[in-house]
Amino acid sequence: MLSILYNVKQVNVFHDLGYFRFERNHEFRLGKKAAPRFHVRLPQQTVLCSSDVAMLCYWGAKVREGFGLIQPDKVKHLNDGIRCVCPTSEIQDISVGRNFVGFIRNGKVSVSRLCGDDHDGELKQLETENQEITLIVCGGDDPFLLAHGGKVIIMDESTNCRPLKDLANRHVIQITSGDQHSMALTQEGQVFVWGENSHGQLGLGEGGSGSQTPQHVQCLDGVPLAQISAGGDHSFVLSLSGVVFGWGKNSSGQLGLGDTTDRHVPTVVKSLNGKKTQFISCGGEHTATLSKGGTVFTFGSGVFGQLGHNSFKDEYLPGVVAELWGSEVSQVTCGRHHTLVLVAPSKRIYSFGCGMQGQLGNGKMTNQSVPSPVHLPAEFNDEFVFGKLIVGEHHSFALFFKQLGHVPPKPESNPNRGILTLDDRMIDQWVSECDNKINQVFSSAACLNGSFLKTSCDEHYQTSADVCGLDFDLVKKSFAKLSENKTVMSKVVKTVRDKLFPSLNPKEGFTSVEALRVYLLLPELIRVCQEQQRVHLLEALTSKILQLKPDALEVLENYWSKLPEDCLKDLVKLFRNTSAVLIGEISSGEMICDERIHLKKLMQVLQMIYKVCCRTHNDMTSRDFIIHKVNDLLDILQATLVDAESWLLGDFDEMLERKDHFVKTIEMLVSFPFVAETVSKWRIFKFLQDPVSKKSIPDPHDFMLFWTGSTLHINRNSILKDTLQYLRQGNHSFQHLLKVKFVGEDGIDEGALSAEFFSLLSQSFLTWKKKPLKVCENSLVWFNAEYTHNEDFYYLGVVCGMALFNHFYMSIEFPLALFKKLLDQSVTLNDLEEMSPVEARGLKDLLEEGEEVVEVLFQNFTFKGQELIPNGAQIPVTTINRQKYVDLYVDFIFNKSVKNQFEPFSAGFSEGCPVKAWKMFHPEELREVFNGSPEYEWEDLQKCATYEHCSPSDELIKNFWTVFVELSEKNKKKFLIFMYGTGRVPAGGLSKLKLKIVQMNNPDSDDLLPVAQTCFGILYLPKYSDIDTLRHKLIHAISFCEVFGRA
Repeated sequence: MLSILYNVKQVNVFHDLGYFRFERNHEFRLGKKAAPRFHVRLPQQTVLCSSDVAMLCYWGAKVREGFGLIQPDKVKHLNDGIRCVCPTSEIQDISVGRNFVGFIRNGKVSVSRLCGDDHDGELKQLETENQEITLIVCGGDDPFLLAHGGKVIIMDESTNCRPLKDLANRHVIQITSGDQHSMALTQEGQVFVWGENSHGQLGLGEGGSGSQTPQHVQCLDGVPLAQISAGGDHSFVLSLSGVVFGWGKNSSGQLGLGDTTDRHVPTVVKSLNGKKTQFISCGGEHTATLSKGGTVFTFGSGVFGQLGHNSFKDEYLPGVVAELWGSEVSQVTCGRHHTLVLVAPSKRIYSFGCGMQGQLGNGKMTNQSVPSPVHLPAEFNDEFVFGKLIVGEHHSFALFFKQLGHVPPKPESNPNRGILTLDDRMIDQWVSECDNKINQVFSSAACLNGSFLKTSCDEHYQTSADVCGLDFDLVKKSFAKLSENKTVMSKVVKTVRDKLFPSLNPKEGFTSVEALRVYLLLPELIRVCQEQQRVHLLEALTSKILQLKPDALEVLENYWSKLPEDCLKDLVKLFRNTSAVLIGEISSGEMICDERIHLKKLMQVLQMIYKVCCRTHNDMTSRDFIIHKVNDLLDILQATLVDAESWLLGDFDEMLERKDHFVKTIEMLVSFPFVAETVSKWRIFKFLQDPVSKKSIPDPHDFMLFWTGSTLHINRNSILKDTLQYLRQGNHSFQHLLKVKFVGEDGIDEGALSAEFFSLLSQSFLTWKKKPLKVCENSLVWFNAEYTHNEDFYYLGVVCGMALFNHFYMSIEFPLALFKKLLDQSVTLNDLEEMSPVEARGLKDLLEEGEEVVEVLFQNFTFKGQELIPNGAQIPVTTINRQKYVDLYVDFIFNKSVKNQFEPFSAGFSEGCPVKAWKMFHPEELREVFNGSPEYEWEDLQKCATYEHCSPSDELIKNFWTVFVELSEKNKKKFLIFMYGTGRVPAGGLSKLKLKIVQMNNPDSDDLLPVAQTCFGILYLPKYSDIDTLRHKLIHAISFCEVFGRA
């Protein structure tokens, strides 16, 4: 909580706010740490005050002697025009404005009109219908009163009082007035304004006219405010994190924004960010702020010296009052044209500014541009403690309180100190009593945003787009405690759902980043709710997050990136598990359209978090985001599609409706690559290829054509030429599966011939005399930048896309960078390191070397004679720009230099694979389904094997696996080619293959070779007499097979 180093509640005098009730001997504090008291020593021989309550000193323009508080002859006259009054009744608060001075004594209000004639300054007690008054504010016109319970009362010209009806249902905690406008702050953190708006001082936007009724400043909603303050025609508010907002008249720079342009909406004074501002005071056309530690900043009009900068110039930006630098200033307050401060260690009051009517208290009727001490008696009596400073148009006051028995009285709590915020005491009270303040706190974003601030090391004062200022340990502890009481949690949930969410208006943007804290706090609250409550609350929160404007989303994502590790994991888990609940409900057959809409919104926010983690949290992996319930949905869809295939000629309307519901959900999930692992994505890809899934009422002809496919007749000896000639004819239907027929061969393509086709075609592209591809280090393949025949790259892309669409592998080892580019992702130096390790190592060395080494390299912004940027040959690489050089270097290799090759390749790839579900793969996954898995877990092949006419315990099978394990890695891959037509491992590993071993009981088994039925993964294994014969025959079969499956 905000802790302010004032003994008493600082109040408005002419313009500034008098917003805190002050009771005798109270310390001024907004937090737990109280400020030190200031003892006033009066001359021992002089009895200035016999009162048992207080002493009031005042100086400046002529007023009625004693203000009617005491008889005029009882007023003590000190040096330099300072007078001393010792009233017989307790003064709780004072405020001075243009026309009135007001006093609160024992909850009653008395006002005196400021005028030189004694009879006009008569002290008159106001009739407030027995309401206890806690605050009076005398601004430019008539005073405002604040009664116990937060009711605002207006005094008219005849000193009659009436309630301000438009705020009757609000609990107001602070009020302040300027020349012709007023402000109020409610306990829920809302700001209301009324009065003239000639300079935008109401903060309601351009073109807004004045208003005689209070208007809500909506753009400040959600900002946890500590103070409001009004000047002549300008306004300020201060947040609990020390952020200062100003608006209104700015002719003298009194808003501190560096210019003289009026502002019509609250605007952050950026130059005060991080200054730990704890208090603001506004004068006629100048402003002063007080920071923790006692530093005073002033800005605005300086024509009378009221800025204290040793000049009479206006200042458009906040500047430190240099003469007070290092002093522990505890109070600062502004009058019309002068300023007063109290310095704690020296126990002195300093003044500067206009002194033409003696309001500086230094005995001179001149203006003063530097702080000078007010000439109070040099010695102070320990019986008095300093209370507060009050200044008006041409007046200054200092209030002292008597300290009986020399023992500091225990300060009493002030119920009006600020907006409601959560703390341990309040939560304990709620848990035990279910206090009605639950509704107030959880219905207000401002109250929540002002809670749980990280006050240790003043971190909350550093709140910015990078620092949220929240103590998440306290957040977790507090919400866990709340969750222990089901009655309390039920009330909290209802309040958040019915009041807080409707009050959030993210479409309007945000005035301060502090307003975004609620989007960090609510997930922590929702996390401890029951499951059904979690689903509904998170759906509502998700909708609000997605309505945030881009700049707000950017800040929120930055906050996510800085979350403690456990909080980030909890956030991911919350969105992931809630999404899983909705997917489970969809899988159960509940065809509710809203569920899919809600799911999409949850996935959109989860995707934002995923991207944040990819950028900043290496310990968070893609697996942390996988929703395994997707597999259940795929199982249900698969069962539904099986039914659809069997009912193609029948009545299946109900089944099709269910199928369409599932397919639309699957299609929606394609946009979120993190949602499933590779195998599930591959299932999704194949589902969305199926014509049954693509049409509400599939055409039987299309269904059959998809599976029978387009047949390509090809000659083994001219495979590349024939393929390109076939594709150029433009007759191929890419929407259907490919079937291959080798000219002169009897094989029927059940998959193996196509696998062989793409394997042979891969080798043909690599050995093509035109050399469109080049082999780099590590045997990786990249585009030949010198080859410019774009059509060839287009058809290369078409073939690669066709291989993916038909579920086969290409034996072209492209680097990961290609798959990143296909997925529109950026490439990095790490990608260059994979393709060209030596080249990348040189660039990394460049980034690590010292300045003296970089200079002697004589490197410039060129690559093999080509300039990376305009005039690059004339720009040397230095330690300052070397990162830019490396980035441009990598960009040139992967992007600019091969732009004319990659673009047609990419277009061809999309043509060859028309099902866009391939875009849901991560780059590593896309490479795996394109090239096959790089992981050869050979034991998985044995685990997935099934047997016919034999069993795993038979000697033949034992011998087979013994021989297989003994094979070299090269021969094991040959076995895969022998069995399946390709040596590539499918996505998900060897366990995804089918291997059926059938024992052949021929009388001449030792003379036979093993035979593979490649399309179906069947190995016909003769019953060999011994292991050596089996070894010899198997190695011969896999080494000399000319046609797949046969030696």
